[in-house]
Amino acid sequence: MTLREWYELRQPSEQRTLSIGAAVVSVLLVVGGLSALNSQVESSRARVMAKQADLQWMMEMAPRVRAVPVARGNESLPLLIDRTARAAGLAGALSGSDPAGPGAIRVRFEEAPFDNLVAWLARVQRERGVTLDTATIDRTATEGLVNATLVLRGS
Repeated sequence: MTLREWYELRQPSEQRTLSIGAAVVSVLLVVGGLSALNSQVESSRARVMAKQADLQWMMEMAPRVRAVPVARGNESLPLLIDRTARAAGLAGALSGSDPAGPGAIRVRFEEAPFDNLVAWLARVQRERGVTLDTATIDRTATEGLVNATLVLRGS
């Protein structure tokens, strides 16, 4: 027996109830789908706005980063990292450094101010051509502070 045959065997009042129920369910499905779609659009809109704010901040910081003087010397990579981290206000957050292969160093920061960390990283790149191989950055319970492990390679 098909669904159509089963429907036709129902009383007219049952058929009306089933038709109205089917219409209500259809409307609820459409409304629910549109609501979910609207929620996703709003979520995407919020993400785009946050990314636009990040881009604006980066554009504002670019002149400061470019203003850092370029200086290349014979200073070793560990000494450069230590000296520049202290100058950037990251000495208290610098928790350790280890060799990470030829010409590379793994540096760990705990509860470092994110803005200072990014500015410092730009500075060591410009000062000595240090490149960032890998980075793991995790936020902490305190807003603006991060835990980071960076693998840096000297030029």
